[in-house]
Amino acid sequence: MNSPDSNIKPIGVFDSGYGGLTILKEIVKELPQYDYIYLGDNARAPYGTRSFETVYDYTLQCVQQLFSMGCELVILACNTASAKALRTIQQKDLPLIAPHKRVLGVIRPTTEIVGNYSKTKHIGVLGTTGTVTSNSYPIEIEKFYPDYTVHQEACPMWVPLVENNEFNSDGADFYIKKHLDNLLLKDKNIDTIILGCTHYPLLINKIKQHLPKGITILAQGEIVAKSLALYLHKHPEIESKCTKEGSIRFFTTDSPENFDAAASIFFEKKVQSAHLSL
Repeated sequence: MNSPDSNIKPIGVFDSGYGGLTILKEIVKELPQYDYIYLGDNARAPYGTRSFETVYDYTLQCVQQLFSMGCELVILACNTASAKALRTIQQKDLPLIAPHKRVLGVIRPTTEIVGNYSKTKHIGVLGTTGTVTSNSYPIEIEKFYPDYTVHQEACPMWVPLVENNEFNSDGADFYIKKHLDNLLLKDKNIDTIILGCTHYPLLINKIKQHLPKGITILAQGEIVAKSLALYLHKHPEIESKCTKEGSIRFFTTDSPENFDAAASIFFEKKVQSAHLSL
């Protein structure tokens, strides 16, 4: 297994596959000075339809792997992992296995700021089946905005469309329109929609075509990047441990050749990965 130099303490970014690269892309844009490791668990993807227990087991295994590679801070750049595993890892596992390390997710930063965009106080969430059934978004939004109404729509075909490079095809229009129509039928007052899956930014042009004008679409990459910058500013005890040589290393649990071809679409730059066995 390839492992980074022991002197490098990168920020770890984990996803079940490719979607987290849309998060990493924005993080690197916001904070280019840090070192990063991206780990995609492509061999066991997708996580969206798996049980809570399985997602938790897989996520914890990948977090521990990133810790062993020098990461002091790991971002779960995956909504399903954030929904099904983050809280247990933070509350139960970290105090035992790595009390001085930190794991953060992508749901809380998004729910914290959604009120800045909605005038009607009616929010829509589009996500995988796993994220939607976890109810993580309604629960988190209620903490910050208890008088808001939240409706969700599971979009099980959207990730396969993206991963099979069909996100600009005519076939994608059917599934995108179907789920947007379903969501807006639940509540005609929705004026802000959260893309609760890191794959969905690749569908944003199609989504805009099938939405009425005046609805705000929130993708997570920039939100998470700005939230991470603020977190590092507020937590110098973590920030000081993160090395700053501007390096990025990519690992996948599946074929590097297959990963690199698809990853370049998500990351919008050439990606060269190494295989990692868990």
